[in-house]
Amino acid sequence: MVIAVLAVLALAAVVFVLLTPRVPERVLAAEQVEPPPVASGAVSGDYATYPDADWLATASAATGIPERVLAAYAGTALAVQAEHPYCNLTWTTIAAIGWVESRHGTHGGSTVAEDGKVSPPILGPVLDGTRFPAIEDTDGGQFDGDPVWDRALGPMQFLPQTWAVFAETDGDLDGIGDPHDFDDAALATGRYLCLAVDDDMADPVTWRAAVESYNRSQDYIDLVAETANGYAAAVAPSPSPSR
Repeated sequence: MVIAVLAVLALAAVVFVLLTPRVPERVLAAEQVEPPPVASGAVSGDYATYPDADWLATASAATGIPERVLAAYAGTALAVQAEHPYCNLTWTTIAAIGWVESRHGTHGGSTVAEDGKVSPPILGPVLDGTRFPAIEDTDGGQFDGDPVWDRALGPMQFLPQTWAVFAETDGDLDGIGDPHDFDDAALATGRYLCLAVDDDMADPVTWRAAVESYNRSQDYIDLVAETANGYAAAVAPSPSPSR
């Protein structure tokens, strides 16, 4: 199964950037941060319940990430670390990708419900070669509603052919793998990144390789790194006052 997944990763770009990002200064990689504390009442498999509620409230206020969305990012980091202990994927990296791709599910006026569903669904441009490289339909319109051309899907902007590999990803145990559900989409992103490099993302070279597999643009990688480091700085403990 891993071989099949990696074959798809090599063939298909995952996402299509909806927004035209500001190009930051060159940033090597995202910094490592402490994993979120685990809630005492976490439900096994329902990853959004993993992060501690007090941590979520504090981190949401510090970063500006909506608490429900942050629960998906942080829960994914905890879940993926358990699945792939070597990977060391941080929640800040997942959150930074979510910000760059869809402004945490708010692009185009969309909103995120308490169950994690994004409405209306976020779809990237039609990939018909007019503005962006052409990608003919790969899913019969099953995921993106377009039987002629592909469009990127959901808050994490998966292409249909890549989402098909992760279509059974069910981060909230509702029985459905849905690219427009933040719990499912964030978990698929975390698994994708770790499978793409099969190595320790605490290493800057590996981190950049993983994010490059998500979007092959150096400016994109730099922006994700800068955004992730901004989140890390926002939740960093305040230094003790000097005596």
